[in-house]
Amino acid sequence: MANITAKDVAALRAKTGIGMMECKKALVEADGDMDAAVKILREKGELKAESKMATRIAADGVVKIRKEGNYTAMIEVNSETDFVAKNETFQSFVDELLNIIIAQKPADVEALAACKYDDEMTVDAKLKEMIFKIGEKLTVRRFVLVEGITSTYVHGAGSIGVIAKFRTNVADQPGFEAFAKNIALQIGAYTTPYLCREQVPASVIEEEKNILLAQIANDPANAKKPEAIKLKMVEGRISKFYDNNCLMDMSYIKDDDMKVGQYVKATAKELGGEIEIVEFYRFEKGEGIQKKEENFAEEIAKMTSGK
Repeated sequence: MANITAKDVAALRAKTGIGMMECKKALVEADGDMDAAVKILREKGELKAESKMATRIAADGVVKIRKEGNYTAMIEVNSETDFVAKNETFQSFVDELLNIIIAQKPADVEALAACKYDDEMTVDAKLKEMIFKIGEKLTVRRFVLVEGITSTYVHGAGSIGVIAKFRTNVADQPGFEAFAKNIALQIGAYTTPYLCREQVPASVIEEEKNILLAQIANDPANAKKPEAIKLKMVEGRISKFYDNNCLMDMSYIKDDDMKVGQYVKATAKELGGEIEIVEFYRFEKGEGIQKKEENFAEEIAKMTSGK
């Protein structure tokens, strides 16, 4: 049996970032072989990662953005707690994922997982190693890579991220950058499903009309009105639906008397060219993830009772 020294354990810890006790156990199991110990730790890390992935909920984390050349990448990576989301190791991992997205241009999250993280492992293997190191479930939830003229906005410490893409011939004009930033801020301020009315599916409008007709029918003050009047009322309320759900129809955040579409036209005229918002992306950290409700009184009772 090999003589495992504190120096050996420290060297393995420096190489892997895993805790001292785990490193010592791996070296003992590998009979002092450093490379074999690294492999053992990775295998254990994968098993531990798979266990955590199956049972835990990761609804915290961070949204980050990186621009490089003509490309802009945004990613959401989730953790279980805000404490881990602020961890420097976690933040560096997310930064490196953005670099990989821009350099390797994977098509989706599955393709990103298969990308090379470094000379030794894939992104998927690195993720599992991170889960083993940090002790929480981590997930790469989504990302987007945009080519072209963009403006970005990140709210707070990464709770919301926005990319807005433009088609324009005045990007180099003074004033365009401030305009583009205002559009990104607008998108960040409100959950906005659609860019314009033309993007709203007919099925969505039909469903909204049916809901509005049902509301009118259940309102004693309106139920007995002629059908033609009811339909006019519905059309008016549908217009309000566009105001609340389409970016171009929304009130501009810095001037309630102006729609975003009007702001775009006014800026294009002022700068002497053409401006079009082509598309936008808005990631809100943890949106749609069912968070686990913690009962701290119950947890403390379990701990004190030894259960």
